[in-house]
Amino acid sequence: MPRKSPPLAVCGLLTLAARRVPAEGQVRAAPQPQDCEGSTAHLNRRAFLAVAAAFLATPRRVEAQPAEKISRIGVLWPLSDDPTLEAFRQGLRDLGYVEGQNLFIEYRYAQGKDDVLPDLAADLVRLKVDVIVTYGVTAARVAMGATTAIPIVNGSMSDPVAAGLAASLAKPGGNLTGLTSRSPELSAKRLGLLAEVVPGLSRVAVLTTAGRTAMLAFKETDLAARSLGVTVQALQVRGPDEFDSAFSAMARARAAALIVVPDLMFNEHRRRLVDLAVKHRLPATYFSRDFVESGGLMSYASSFTDQFRRSAVYVDKILRGAKPSELPIEAPAKFEFVINLKTAKALGLTIPPSLLLRADQLIE
Repeated sequence: MPRKSPPLAVCGLLTLAARRVPAEGQVRAAPQPQDCEGSTAHLNRRAFLAVAAAFLATPRRVEAQPAEKISRIGVLWPLSDDPTLEAFRQGLRDLGYVEGQNLFIEYRYAQGKDDVLPDLAADLVRLKVDVIVTYGVTAARVAMGATTAIPIVNGSMSDPVAAGLAASLAKPGGNLTGLTSRSPELSAKRLGLLAEVVPGLSRVAVLTTAGRTAMLAFKETDLAARSLGVTVQALQVRGPDEFDSAFSAMARARAAALIVVPDLMFNEHRRRLVDLAVKHRLPATYFSRDFVESGGLMSYASSFTDQFRRSAVYVDKILRGAKPSELPIEAPAKFEFVINLKTAKALGLTIPPSLLLRADQLIE
């Protein structure tokens, strides 16, 4: 049976090796035709090893892989210790973003001082971040005033349409989108829950500010109170230095309970507000579970943790090319009712079993 010749490529290599590495006792000026007509017996072991070594040592061309794009996000936040910020970061991690690898975040904190927000927003614009993420109507408005080109995602805002930040929830129309907390619409629910805790509730104090979100919440609370036959005592404060006088006024008016409406300033000083409510033995309801975890009686609100994790989805869509003007502003999908039983006991309250069953969490 005739022997097969080596493949053409191997033949060429073998021929080259034979040319460069002659067999012992031979002097050859050029490759001979028979080199590729039969077996490789004409090449000795030294030649074959030389071919193999040369082939393995030859650099191979590797196609360059495109580097993964590193995105840069600007965070314009009211407080550096706000738990919602970690919820947002967790949402990013869930989507595969890793800080320092495929994502850089520029953090700018107002630390409760709204007057520094314009400078912080301008700084993020100068850095040419891909997206600016904010919290609250005030920060959103400042960010929109600083840029119309950079997309803005707001993790929680009460009523962006009424605030003039969006044309509508379905089609925002500008460079801002995100999620609404619908806090003003929840005020009636909070009053109703408080009425179940305090039998015969006839007078309730409402702690508010001059902020747009707070005033919207107060109006909703006032409307709900009229339908229930409850008198509302409005106490508007400009800062934490007016807290003591506000609670003294509640005591003089003999308010039987307290509602604290949504405002970032209240959230910043929640521990002090909770302590004052307990000191004056006022059953109180709040707009965030953070108050209840700090010793407040109860809260009913959209889940801020869920909302800010969802805001990461908006950021991801924008980084992939979506336009904020075409991303609908999302209403909250999850609500939380939290009761602090330890505080209820300290206030001498008995929580009705029906409320205990409806609560999402009981803190003991």
